[in-house]
Amino acid sequence: MSDSCVVWFTPSSNLFPTSSKALKTSHREPMIHAEILSHSADIMCLQEVDRLEKLSSTLEQAGYSFAYAAGPGKQHGCLIAYKQNKYSRVDELIIEYDKQEVHEDSSHPATRIGSSRITKNIGFMVALAEVGADHQGVIIATTHLFWHPAFTYERARQAGILIREVLHFRQSMKLDHWPCIIAGDFNFTPDDPAYSLLVGDSLTEAQSQCLHMSRVIHITIDPTIVSTAKKADDEEGDGSEADPDRVINNSRVATSSDGLLSDLELTSLFINGAKLRSAYDEGQRTQRDNGTPGDLYTFGDRVSLPPTRLGAHEPMWTSYTNYWKTTLDYIFFVDTPKHSINVAGYLNPHRTTDMEAGLPQIGVCGSDHVSLCAELLLS
Repeated sequence: MSDSCVVWFTPSSNLFPTSSKALKTSHREPMIHAEILSHSADIMCLQEVDRLEKLSSTLEQAGYSFAYAAGPGKQHGCLIAYKQNKYSRVDELIIEYDKQEVHEDSSHPATRIGSSRITKNIGFMVALAEVGADHQGVIIATTHLFWHPAFTYERARQAGILIREVLHFRQSMKLDHWPCIIAGDFNFTPDDPAYSLLVGDSLTEAQSQCLHMSRVIHITIDPTIVSTAKKADDEEGDGSEADPDRVINNSRVATSSDGLLSDLELTSLFINGAKLRSAYDEGQRTQRDNGTPGDLYTFGDRVSLPPTRLGAHEPMWTSYTNYWKTTLDYIFFVDTPKHSINVAGYLNPHRTTDMEAGLPQIGVCGSDHVSLCAELLLS
């Protein structure tokens, strides 16, 4: 089984001043289409997909079927594509994070939801049955979590809801013997609290502090808050100002009556699900442990993350532009009670020298995120 994670986006010259002709649709679109098809993946997860009519034609001609979903009012969405000669769709589910409850013991809807702001982000999942196989298949989920760097708590809440709902989706169809693959643009780095919670690591003191500082209530939740900034930040930031995305505006400090989850409650939200495994973190860790690192450069090589901590062997970069350079994209998976998944191979990440001019770039990558691709085997 080959799985791919690709980001599709509509660029602006203000965000990508070094990308030149790569910003033009006539150059960028063929590049992205060619890259998507070059891996011949059995299953693909795409985020920030727009111009769906163009992409759908390309996918169908290449033998793929697909399912697409977008958050309310969003001009782009998430897409899961699969080879139609290998899989058939059994069911699908859209999760609107803004409406998902995390408390059961409150009479007030907002408190039960426990959200710090309205983001319009979604999780999207499909159940795919293997063609010609008796009751075999896979659960595929993708997401594009809220982008604002300062809203650490909200991203952690969304990630916890995603894994909870993926496992519930699998259980509701009595498909516990099907593995789950969860790939997408999570908008957090491997040293983020949400990553640690997803993979079952304990929170560090620094991560707890990040969560504490981001437990706020935004004006989208409490309209009585007096606005302190005019800039709308419900879509991806441009990074062109003096780091405005590190500041939380139009918000107040949360109180207990707002229902935001404590560290312990957040941990419980994840523990009630399952520990995720990462294709790249495991694949690159194994390569290094076997003494064949080659041109292997990881996230842990550029930050102060102990090599023994999960996430240290994620790619050094998955997004590399003039204004931001970071790791935000992952291919996670969940074993079944009777079978485990092995990482048989993965697409080598781009070298830093290839991306130094800033993505997107003609001849390198048509997106500001690079593709991730892994071969996963069920044993």
